[in-house]
Amino acid sequence: MTLDASCIFCKIVRGEIPSFKVYEDDKTLAFMDINPGNPGHCLAIPKFHSENIFTAPDEWVAATMATTRRIARAVQMTLMPYGMNIVQANGPGAKQSVMHLHVHVLPRGRDDGLLLNWGLKPGNMDEIKALAERIRANLPRN
Repeated sequence: MTLDASCIFCKIVRGEIPSFKVYEDDKTLAFMDINPGNPGHCLAIPKFHSENIFTAPDEWVAATMATTRRIARAVQMTLMPYGMNIVQANGPGAKQSVMHLHVHVLPRGRDDGLLLNWGLKPGNMDEIKALAERIRANLPRN
């Protein structure tokens, strides 16, 4: 695996920065977004540093998307949202804020007023942790 010393997501993969992990395998990691657009907002990332989908090797994109679907199913079972966005942004023009390939799993509420490029507002860490535990409990067992 290739990781970048200054990348915040690579630091999470290495355990240097804490996260509310929801799922992990040998190629990917999924964790709660600490600036959630809505409750249950998760991120899926490869354990390989690539800035975006254009630079990531196919095997890492495939692994990340498989994890994304796994997490989305668990979030769906946990929260039964009105809808769900699966968002993957590339570059500053798409509002990519961390230059490491990542996919947002974003549950939606009816008329939640959330814009695609939502603003960052810190979430309640206790609530995020509790929701991570609930989602983790609903992950399929292969």
